[in-house]
Amino acid sequence: MASIDRRNFLSATATGTAAAALNYSTVPSRAAGANERVRLAIIGCGGRATKGLMQEFNGGDSEIAYVCDPDAQHVEQAASIVTAAGNRAAKKTADFRHVLDDPAVDGVVIATPDHWHAPVAIMACNAGKHIYVEKPCSHNLREGRLLVEAARRNNRVVQHGTQSRSLQLIADGIQMLREGIIGDVLVAKAWNVQRRDDIGRAQPSTPPAELDYDMWVGPAAFLPYQSNRLHYRWHWWHNFGTGDLGNDGAHEIDYARWGLGVETHPTRISGLGGKLYFNDDQQFPDTQQIAFEYPGKGKDAQTKMLIWEMRIWSTNYPYNIDSGTEFYGTEGRMLLTKRGKLEVFGHGVKRIKTELKSKATPLLPHARDFIDAIRNNRKPNADIEIGHLSASLCHLGNIATRVRRTLEFDPQTEQIAGDNETNRMLSRNYRKEGHWAIPKSV
Repeated sequence: MASIDRRNFLSATATGTAAAALNYSTVPSRAAGANERVRLAIIGCGGRATKGLMQEFNGGDSEIAYVCDPDAQHVEQAASIVTAAGNRAAKKTADFRHVLDDPAVDGVVIATPDHWHAPVAIMACNAGKHIYVEKPCSHNLREGRLLVEAARRNNRVVQHGTQSRSLQLIADGIQMLREGIIGDVLVAKAWNVQRRDDIGRAQPSTPPAELDYDMWVGPAAFLPYQSNRLHYRWHWWHNFGTGDLGNDGAHEIDYARWGLGVETHPTRISGLGGKLYFNDDQQFPDTQQIAFEYPGKGKDAQTKMLIWEMRIWSTNYPYNIDSGTEFYGTEGRMLLTKRGKLEVFGHGVKRIKTELKSKATPLLPHARDFIDAIRNNRKPNADIEIGHLSASLCHLGNIATRVRRTLEFDPQTEQIAGDNETNRMLSRNYRKEGHWAIPKSV
């Protein structure tokens, strides 16, 4: 790959070329003027929204016009944040269909539990809204593909919430890999090590009065309310979350894949792990070791491997960093992390000096990139096809760990060869009585 200026690498990798803008429909003329803000709705007003996304989107070229959540307390808290920022009051609702019906809303920011990500995003695409969807973009692989199809069918900008795609430090490191600083990159190893809380054990009970629990469950198979299934703890239940691989791991998996230079699905996935530490109700592993194999293209191309390591009960971090990625090439090794560290070594322990002007940056650039993509009719840095390929690694890794066997995956059909049990896990069970938000193929 020819060398390009690293300041422009984010733009180049986002669009491929200036002609790759995909003919997105832009926001209505009301919001297209230099003095008009893009009007957004926040759908899902828990901690990720109120402690991050709302601050990132509530200013500059965008404003928050709606706050939406089935928990009335969450809605009130979110509305107060908008008001405190000095903006006009946001409308409040528990049902996001009110948002989709309002032509004055240009886009939605989805920060719901995972089981709602794709259903809301698909409906928003069909309603003509642009979308910023938190990671992972889907609860399962099939829903991710349906979201990609909805985005393309409706010509919508859909940004995935893997913010490292907009961090200049990460882009600088990956551009160095492209320029061959460690030779041919053959292996990437990503990790997430931290001490999570025990979610305890609980029994079904009556939902609190402020919560519309039926709306919260939505199209997922219905389970009775239980206190340790909601408000962040939903991450650890098969019905609603994707475990810590889909939670924090989605970030490292994404830029590990980016640096490895693979732009398709893996063909072989092996995973081991389980609950080695916690003795509580959570259903996902607290420990995982997963390997993803990508076959080379062409006669002389090399097979590549992406490795995932997770321990969510430990405070002993590799290289004293809780999350990061190492890239192994034929001429050396690179350590790269969104925590702000980039180190390169040649053969053995020989350090290679790097000159970087950029450092780890706040998450704001990713939000700004979404707004700019809407205004300028282009792909965002973490376009939904990128998001789907990375989120699918989380889903496939969880399946392999769960069944404890190697999966043979067809990237074209997005099916697992000769394995009906695991193929069923590529989708999920929905409510037996049906639901208006169940995604469907068109």
